[in-house]
Amino acid sequence: MGETNLDLVLYGLPEEMPVERELLGSGFEMTLGGSSSILTHNLAVLGTQVGFVSDVGNDAMGDIAQGYLKGSGVDLSHFRQKAGAKTGVTLLLPHGKKRHILTYPGVMSELRVEDLDFAYLTSARHFHLSSLFLQTGLHPGLPQLFDDLRSAGLTVSLDTNDDPTGAWHGVLDLLLDKVDILLPNEDELLQIADASTTEQALDKLAPRLPLIVVKCGTRGALVQRGKERKWVPPCVVEPVDTIGAGDSFNAGFLNAWLAGEDPMRAAAMGNLTGALSTLRPGGVEAHRDVSLRTQFLGTHALS
Repeated sequence: MGETNLDLVLYGLPEEMPVERELLGSGFEMTLGGSSSILTHNLAVLGTQVGFVSDVGNDAMGDIAQGYLKGSGVDLSHFRQKAGAKTGVTLLLPHGKKRHILTYPGVMSELRVEDLDFAYLTSARHFHLSSLFLQTGLHPGLPQLFDDLRSAGLTVSLDTNDDPTGAWHGVLDLLLDKVDILLPNEDELLQIADASTTEQALDKLAPRLPLIVVKCGTRGALVQRGKERKWVPPCVVEPVDTIGAGDSFNAGFLNAWLAGEDPMRAAAMGNLTGALSTLRPGGVEAHRDVSLRTQFLGTHALS
C-alpha cells in the first residue's frame, strides 16, 4: 500500500541554480515514481504475487503510472483513479551522488484507512508501507490498522523514507512497536532513533523491532536481528543514477524473505536488486528490461 506518482528526471543541471535564467539539461527521463510503486513494480517482476492499494488522479499521468504497474503483473483491483484529483509528481535533479528532490503530492496524501478493504488486505500474508510521512491521510488510523493486520497473522514492514517536515515523530512513535521489519537507509535510521551514529541508533531501536535492515549504499547493508548485527557486502556496479535503488533493495529483500530466506541472504538479494536498479535511469527501468534483469541476476546469483 502506498503512493503512486511519476518521476521526471532532469540531468546535467548545476547544484546552485540562478533565478531568472534558462538552464539547459543534458538528459531527461520520465518513469514510474513513488517509493511504494517502485517497490511494488519491482517485487512483482521478481516473481512475488503482489496486490497494490493506491490512488492516482484521473489524468494522463495517472494513466501512465497505471500502465507501468499493470505491465509488471501487479493486482490492481484496489488501485483507484479518483475523479477531480491530480496525480503526484516528483522532479529529480541528480548531481553526482547528491540530488534535488521536488515533489507535488497530489492525491497521495488523501488515502485514508477508512478507504481500505480490510478483507483484501488480510488475504495477503505480508503488508508493506513506504513513504509514511507523505501519506498524512493514513496517519490517524495506522496504529490500529497495524495491530489488526498482525492479529490477522500478517507480518508488517515499514520504510519511512524522508520526513519533509524534519519532525520524525508523531505517528512514527506509535508504529515502531507494531512493525516486524524496518527498512531505513542510514540517514533515516539516525533520524528515527535521534542518534548520532548507526551503532547507537541500532542499540536504541533493536529492543523495539525484531528485524532492522539498514541500506548503506556502496557499503552494502547492515542487518540487526535481536542482539545479532552483521554486515552484508555490496554488489559493486558503475551506476547511471541511484534513483529508486533503496526501493529496489526493499523489493529484492522482501522477495527473498517471503520465499523463506534468512535475513542475511534476503539482504544480499536486496543488494543485487538495488545495484541492478542503478544500471538504468529511474527506479523501474532496469527491472523492466527483461534481458538485463535476467542476465544480471543470473551472473550475480546467490550461492
